Amino acid sequence: MKIASWNVNSVRTRISNILDWLKSEKPDILCLQETKVIDKDFPLSPFEEIGYNVKIHGQKSYNGVATLSKYLVEETFQGIPNYNDEQARYIETVHSTDIGMIRVSNIYLPNGNPTPGPKYDYKLDWMNKLKNHLHDTLLNEEIFIVLGDFNVIPEDIDTYNPEEWKDDALFKMETRKAYREILSLGFIDSFRQFNQDAENYTFWDYQRGAWQRNKGIRIDHILTSPQASDKTNNVYIDKSVREKEKPSDHVPIIIDLS
Repeated sequence: MKIASWNVNSVRTRISNILDWLKSEKPDILCLQETKVIDKDFPLSPFEEIGYNVKIHGQKSYNGVATLSKYLVEETFQGIPNYNDEQARYIETVHSTDIGMIRVSNIYLPNGNPTPGPKYDYKLDWMNKLKNHLHDTLLNEEIFIVLGDFNVIPEDIDTYNPEEWKDDALFKMETRKAYREILSLGFIDSFRQFNQDAENYTFWDYQRGAWQRNKGIRIDHILTSPQASDKTNNVYIDKSVREKEKPSDHVPIIIDLS
């Protein structure tokens, strides 16, 4: 089975590209970020018509996450539990699948720029609240996957030029430390489990010919619990959609489980 994550940078603007990709790649679960629409205005019908159950946590013009599943969704949680967050950045779902129950946390982690400042403080606080929740949830020993746009560049290899990013909220040492603390709970950065090469990116800015010059960064991640890691066959990035008309600045990342 395939589970994918994709920051689409407005679900209504990219609806054609998303539907084309779904029909072509047929993921069992697709997690979207930056949907940029309130719940009542989310375009449910096109996804339901091709067999997906849709769970959403939206916000007008900004943020927003949605999870599409071909399976029965047993539980849904909007927002990180015990965290009063006014922004729609987190949705957690439990899916009844052919390989057992799978818990999926779909996240759109704060950008944090400019730094220093309140936006960066919010980013680090959000990561700490996420870590605390994931720590407790891992105790269930489930097939558990945390994926989405983390707005974190983990290592030098994950950017075309580390020096250009050294003071950015996505790459600051405090950010990477908080990310490593989440990994140290027992998660695997699943892409690096299968791919060690440089120049594997998930985001290219619209400006300055970044896509054409491959000046990208890897900020969309799929973290797996030990139980999920045991079932992982491959993790890969699909860059083909970046060539489409009106593309998102992100591309999908996909995990293949058995």
